[in-house]
Amino acid sequence: MAELRLDGIRKSYGTQAVVHGIDLSIAEGEFVVLVGPSGCGKSTILRMIAGLEDISGGTLTIGGKVMNEVGAKDRNLAMVFQDYALYPHMTVASNIGFGLKMNGVPAPDREARVREVAELLQLTPYLDRKPKALSGGQRQRVAMGRALARSAQLFLFDEPLSNLDAKLRMEVRTQIKLLHQKLGMTSIFVTHDQTEAMTLADRIVCLEGGHIAQVGTPDELYNRPENLFVAGFIGSPPINLLTVTVDGHSLRLADGQTLTLPATAPHFAAPRSVTVGLRPEDLSDASRLGTSAAAQGLVMDYLLSETLGSDTYLIGDIAGHRVTARCAPDTRPAPGTKVSLFADAARLHLFDPETRKRL
Repeated sequence: MAELRLDGIRKSYGTQAVVHGIDLSIAEGEFVVLVGPSGCGKSTILRMIAGLEDISGGTLTIGGKVMNEVGAKDRNLAMVFQDYALYPHMTVASNIGFGLKMNGVPAPDREARVREVAELLQLTPYLDRKPKALSGGQRQRVAMGRALARSAQLFLFDEPLSNLDAKLRMEVRTQIKLLHQKLGMTSIFVTHDQTEAMTLADRIVCLEGGHIAQVGTPDELYNRPENLFVAGFIGSPPINLLTVTVDGHSLRLADGQTLTLPATAPHFAAPRSVTVGLRPEDLSDASRLGTSAAAQGLVMDYLLSETLGSDTYLIGDIAGHRVTARCAPDTRPAPGTKVSLFADAARLHLFDPETRKRL
């Protein structure tokens, strides 16, 4: 395993810059997830680390050695792609051991390593099968096994779960997490799925337009987003964002509704417009909490609900903003009614609407 450093890493295609001076350090044994929407540069960064893309500027260091001009085959990295890329005419055992065979590892050692990896990935019963006789999740585990069979410095995952259905994604995600806990491999995982990022990462690198929007633990990005992009991207359902006027410790919405900020919140001497963020779980049905909760809440024009069994999400409008509230599973308001919601003011996030940064 090795430490990875990116210092001022840039990538351009002709005159079009797509990655803008990325600075990032990944410690030995750390699991870091690069997350962001399509086109944010996450896969390009991973491919530069792997040596599959040239670096336009900056320095890439792995294990203390500058790798800018080192070829992909000489970087001692293992990579798992979105496409399984298995050899259809080979058995599972041959697919896992193919890289070892190409590197001249003797057959007895190669077979022992294949058995060890297959045991880790629960693939031992399938070693004699060919890929066409496997499920999608099993094929992806074979692709992971081929990477794990090597004694690599870094393990790179390029959206490896995108082709799997929801149940298989959860199973393979759990397998990846357990493997990292057991092996402690330095890993970089690329995804557009913030759920994968939140559940897998030691640290998340949230990217926007080729720039780093925020780096931190999953808890840090969720509970203290540094800007509106991170606030809106991390979390499912997304955070509710409302334009309000703040005056002292009072928030006033366009329809006249108000909320009182806690004493620890930023204090503004003069009224000003801010964007307030409130996550769905921080809005709840005030009727279940008593009249005092209703007095500290907001009134929603209820439109519809999404029932998930464990929760019910109420969707409606507050002061012209579409809002989602996470409520008890048996919450069933009548369509077209007004619903009083308790808002946890201590959980509010305030942002400058111009700079988009946290206040």
